[in-house]
Amino acid sequence: MLAIRMRTGRRGALAFTTAAALTALALTAAPATAAPEPPSAAPATAAATAVTSDYDSTYYKNAIGKTGTALKSSLHTIISNQTKLSYSAVWNALKATDQDPNNSNNVILLYSGVSRAKSLNGGNTGNWNREHVWAKSHGDFGTSTGPGTDIHHLRPTDVQVNSVRGNKDFDNGGSAVANGGGSLTDSDSFEPRNAVKGDVARMILYMAVRYEGGDGWADLEPNNSVNNGSNPYMGRLSVLKQWNEQDPPDAFEKRRNQVIHDSYQHNRNPFIDHPEWVEAIW
Repeated sequence: MLAIRMRTGRRGALAFTTAAALTALALTAAPATAAPEPPSAAPATAAATAVTSDYDSTYYKNAIGKTGTALKSSLHTIISNQTKLSYSAVWNALKATDQDPNNSNNVILLYSGVSRAKSLNGGNTGNWNREHVWAKSHGDFGTSTGPGTDIHHLRPTDVQVNSVRGNKDFDNGGSAVANGGGSLTDSDSFEPRNAVKGDVARMILYMAVRYEGGDGWADLEPNNSVNNGSNPYMGRLSVLKQWNEQDPPDAFEKRRNQVIHDSYQHNRNPFIDHPEWVEAIW
């Protein structure tokens, strides 16, 4: 605030009164400036970041207001209405769903975060391939049309990093994965880089809701174990729930969900639209 020196006499008093009024007017007219939010500030929970989905009154209308097994059952019915792709068609689908927003000729690799040419899809060193985030051996569904070709959990990954992940369950800890973008691994688990921890969690939990054993495939379920082998389980659930909160859906993940819905499978991953539903079910 401006310091105003008082002067004596009638003329001085008048000058003081005028100056004070002008100062008050200037302060009143000045727009309030909010303190900038720290760049690293993040919500404490996924629920705090959830935005009411545009699809709540249409796509999700039969799930709204439910919790627990009722919510899971309702979402299963909703997302099971989908178009299925062949495994060969997954190549081109991933080139669209995982396109680098800064280079339309490239895709972003899930675990490493590297941008790589779409044309380098294959099985050799330096290529990218189709990673089953829910490892296809956990339930033994392979690459057959169904869970083996569901692009909600199929992502482009570096061939060698994909090999390191193998069919390991997800958990915290381990040593650095070469060219893994900060991913870690040990003998029985894999920890993806921080930027996609929530993505991984939401893909695993999508699979657990979509594939309930009623359509010829195994009933896929998360549990709190590692070393699940060929059993239709994926762990650790407690860690996946933490990752869902730690890493809310970002623009890339939301765009991916929309492309899958609009152009390919015509179903959605509900945990991208409503990450708070993870806690509501599990």
